[in-house]
Amino acid sequence: MDLVEYDQQVFDKIVDEYKQFVTPLGIPDINCIPLSALKGDNVVDKSDNMPWYKGTALLDFLETVHIANDHNLKDFRYPIQYVLRPNLDFRGFSGKISSGIVRKGDKVMAIPSGKISHVKGIHVYEGELNEAFSPQSITITLEDEIDLSRGEMLVHPDNLPRISRNFEAMLVWMDEKPMDRDLQYYIKHTTNTTRVRIDQIRYKVDVNTMEQSMTENLQLNEIGRAVFMTNKPLFFDPYKQNKSCGAFILIDPITNNTCAVGMIIDQVDESDLASTITKEDCERMRQGKSLVSTEERIKTLGQQGKLFVISGKELSSVREFSGILERRLFDTGHIAVVFDSKTLGVSGKDMLSLGFALQEQGIIVICIDSRNEITDVPEKTVTIRLSDEKTNDTISSESDQCTVFCQNISSAVEDIINIKLS
Repeated sequence: MDLVEYDQQVFDKIVDEYKQFVTPLGIPDINCIPLSALKGDNVVDKSDNMPWYKGTALLDFLETVHIANDHNLKDFRYPIQYVLRPNLDFRGFSGKISSGIVRKGDKVMAIPSGKISHVKGIHVYEGELNEAFSPQSITITLEDEIDLSRGEMLVHPDNLPRISRNFEAMLVWMDEKPMDRDLQYYIKHTTNTTRVRIDQIRYKVDVNTMEQSMTENLQLNEIGRAVFMTNKPLFFDPYKQNKSCGAFILIDPITNNTCAVGMIIDQVDESDLASTITKEDCERMRQGKSLVSTEERIKTLGQQGKLFVISGKELSSVREFSGILERRLFDTGHIAVVFDSKTLGVSGKDMLSLGFALQEQGIIVICIDSRNEITDVPEKTVTIRLSDEKTNDTISSESDQCTVFCQNISSAVEDIINIKLS
């Protein structure tokens, strides 16, 4: 305030603009104090330079501000952190009360099992308590033998949290490595840890203007609203209702860095997910049809499926040719497999059917016709016959049939990769 000569009008204008800016955020109580940290005005003692300010100094405010309402004492949530068994006569469940109050004799439910029991005892280091509340760390014993482990939760049966694999949340990205939508992160929520996938990003927030915009991922320090799908159900409340059970962190599975923090808004219905499986999709799967398109397979595998049928008079040469072709395909970044009807103990027809099915799934399949019995091949199948005699046939993009001189195996393999897979 010393920079503006302690002018009340400047202060009032800044306060009005700031309160208008933060109104959409729903912050319940905002206190504005005019300060000069350089000269100490209103930092420790009230300033004589601003007699128009009727509030308290900053230090007095910090020492007397009421913060008890930040604890949720209504919704009892007790995530199990550790099962305590010091001897055969004692079995307790240790952890920190995330929210709410628990008393001896209370009826409690274990989730996700749904089993009911009553609180037998509440134990701390100093002894036994009649009641405990957030954020105390305690050990609870139950009247019934219920199988509980880390990550599960005790609640009151008439006040249950959301139990779901799908939810949306506000996310703050904290990692220098940008968000990877194809990566499954770890999510740590209370004492529960599981894998999570980011289904979609609804929007990104500009912190300077509060404007929302579409984006495919989040970068360092960016804030956005996203939808998540976990591998197993979480037990949560909206962050506005219960901060301790509405917050989580994301962990990079490769670097183990904490890459984001999140605040849960609410659960999401499966029908609203971008990757949801519809009734029509279920019917297609029942008919044996795949939900993965050819385009998706090409994008993920980086190749198109191809079927090769190799035959020849000398089986050893055929196998050598097939092995070199597989090796070179692998070295050039392709996914390829070799089938040998004699080794598999199946007919050439059965082997060809299996090879064709894999080729449809985007795999390059090399079928060795050990018995020279395959005559009818699917369309666009590349058939290669090895010969001991020189031939004028060349490997070309116009024909799917060719003869290869056995002494030219290596060069023929390179031609096949360059011409047939280009």
